[in-house]
Amino acid sequence: MKGKILVVDDDAALGKMCEEAFTKRGYEAKAVTSAAEALEALQGPDEYRVVLTDLVMPTMGGIDLMKRAQEINEPLDFIVMTSYGTIDNAVEAMKLGAADYITKPFKLDVLVMAVDRLLEVQDLESEVVRLRSELEGRFRFENIIGQSPKMQQVYDLIESVSETDANVLIQGETGTGKELVARAIHYNSHRKDKPFVKVDCAALTETLLESELFGHVKGSFTGAIRDRDGRFRTADKGTIFLDEIGNVPITIQTKLLRVVQDSQFEPVGGDETIAVDVRVIAATNADLGMHVKQDKFRSDLFYRLNVITIQLPPLREKKEDIPALVAKFLVQYREKNNRPITSISRPALHKLMSYDWPGNVRELENMIERAVILCKGDTIEPQDLSLPHDVDLPDMREKTLDDAIDEVEKRIILDTLQTHDGNKIKAAKALGISRASLYNKLKKHDIGK
Repeated sequence: MKGKILVVDDDAALGKMCEEAFTKRGYEAKAVTSAAEALEALQGPDEYRVVLTDLVMPTMGGIDLMKRAQEINEPLDFIVMTSYGTIDNAVEAMKLGAADYITKPFKLDVLVMAVDRLLEVQDLESEVVRLRSELEGRFRFENIIGQSPKMQQVYDLIESVSETDANVLIQGETGTGKELVARAIHYNSHRKDKPFVKVDCAALTETLLESELFGHVKGSFTGAIRDRDGRFRTADKGTIFLDEIGNVPITIQTKLLRVVQDSQFEPVGGDETIAVDVRVIAATNADLGMHVKQDKFRSDLFYRLNVITIQLPPLREKKEDIPALVAKFLVQYREKNNRPITSISRPALHKLMSYDWPGNVRELENMIERAVILCKGDTIEPQDLSLPHDVDLPDMREKTLDDAIDEVEKRIILDTLQTHDGNKIKAAKALGISRASLYNKLKKHDIGK
């Protein structure tokens, strides 16, 4: 069973329909026809995960039921149902802790989906608590957080390759944690007591990069006023991490191939051959295979580096890891900034999980640090999170829920069109709808050119 659902509605037929609909979908559901019966059920041995209640009922309404339930029971999640659907009613219910709001008449599938979403959030919150106690265990390698299936594959690869000397290529978008994975491999290997040396291949000119990697002898070029050891020599017996390897000029790739293949090189301007014992881990956010086809990257170097490939998923593909990441960053930055932040609210977590995070984990980390610093209370709320393209909602007072939804939808479409300079194809893709759907909505909301 997925969980126990309590349905409270003075319309016995509707309650029975809801009960049957949830039972068919794997829930254990019970329908009652009054708030008094609901309170009795809540004080019994059964533990309900969600209460669906009508707002308007004889003797005691849904809002009073919520107040009484909070007095006699652990905090419960309520979804309120009503035919009297104004924004004012919704606001009052939400202030009292209602997790969602649905107007009658409704399709049973819509109601079930609302419960499904709510239980997913409950499960994620439970995972946050559980993961806090496991951060030092299976789900942590040098601050790598996550237990999604894709991250499980990453952990397995790290464990498999750490005790070998195989070269590793880490691929992933900017901000996915490629350096953290490289460090995890090094510090879980037999080389962990030797140097871990990072080289940012994208930050240096061709001449400086060659000198940085292999060193130089005095007088080999203007400014070479003394001999200098390169990073490969510094990393001897340890690990060298070549970040953004796709930016290495083709002229240096030949020399890099030799050290990767034969563990030997000559410093810039020198003729002494230096032998090193270095494990090479490279990382890139580029498609090196495509670079090879375009003659921008040597195929032989690519195959030497690509003995083991670890593909890091972007955050948008592993959103189930967001609660654990948020928990980690919240603790980290409240301690760093001496802030009294204890938690993040469910609506704020919903907001974070509805965003696609083009900057990945790094962007999420920056967002949480900012929220911790600017938050006025002890709990991070949605207004503390300034995500790109947040919609400024118009005044919704005295509007029905349907009218309010239409208004928000129109504002989102207009904002998305503006972001994409009026390009309807890009806007439809960003909104996650077909072009035909977008054109229908433009017509519906009377949005012209």
